[in-house]
Amino acid sequence: MEKLLTVTSSPHIRSEENTHSIMTDVIIALMPPLVAAMYFFGYRALLHTLVGVVSCILFEYITRRIMKRNNTIGDLSAVVTGILLAYNMSVSAPLWMTVIGSFIAIVVAKQLFGGLGQNFMNPALTGRIFLAASFTGAMTTWAHPVFLWTANLGADAVTTATPLVSLKAHTLPDTSLFMMLLGGTGGCIGETSALLLVAGGIYLMMRRVITWHTPVSYIGTVAIITFLSSGGLNRGQFMLSELLSGGLMLGAFFMATDYATTPVTGKGRIIFGIGCGLLTVLIRYYGGYPEGVSYAIVLMNLLTWFIDKYTKPKAFGRGVKLG
Repeated sequence: MEKLLTVTSSPHIRSEENTHSIMTDVIIALMPPLVAAMYFFGYRALLHTLVGVVSCILFEYITRRIMKRNNTIGDLSAVVTGILLAYNMSVSAPLWMTVIGSFIAIVVAKQLFGGLGQNFMNPALTGRIFLAASFTGAMTTWAHPVFLWTANLGADAVTTATPLVSLKAHTLPDTSLFMMLLGGTGGCIGETSALLLVAGGIYLMMRRVITWHTPVSYIGTVAIITFLSSGGLNRGQFMLSELLSGGLMLGAFFMATDYATTPVTGKGRIIFGIGCGLLTVLIRYYGGYPEGVSYAIVLMNLLTWFIDKYTKPKAFGRGVKLG
């Protein structure tokens, strides 16, 4: 009887899920887009990914040692950050830029704020934004898909524009919707294959790693606004081109759902997703860059604390006056 009445501190309900298992599911979901990227852009897509992963692991290990904190590379969060950072790179960008982006992501955006769970901005997106501001030319030069594993997409790569450039000029892109869905178009390494990114997102929802709130509200907001503001172009084609272009799917399923930098409640996640959608369209329409996903998510990261504050459930038993 004494053993049955023993009370321990919370949490009282324990789950088999932990950071390692969650990150493993995310890595699994991110592998099909990597295969597509290698098919469309050649071996440099894999090189960037490997460099990103190794760099992030090393920076996390070294930083934790210097700060005399416990080793956390086993939770695989640094691996996920490295993959996501590489997916935000142009395949023709120098590999050392991926190393610099990894440093910003792990050391500046993550470890200086205390590590996983303490960072207030998505580390991979912080690294991408830093690189875009520092090396704009390399980060906005897109290699034309070559559909060859052995392709050498270095400095002499044939460049092309992303469909977002045409959409920003308010014209429909030359690339077909079907090819944009598969990924055979210019863009970052991991953001071009919308089909495989959605498949990865569905896998994460089925595994209950993420919920539907943020991706659906994010993509839905972009869909509604672009459908209503086609400006005389074919509404359906314009809307689908906006949805299938750029980093919307990668951002909606894999970055706007980050546990540490996004709201915790369902209502908060919907607000967060709507805000990301509004900012993405505004930046795409009126910003200096044709893409706005990274900036939209990071800006909404800054509002996460306020969203959580005003959407948290009321404590049971409070708010009622007696007598």
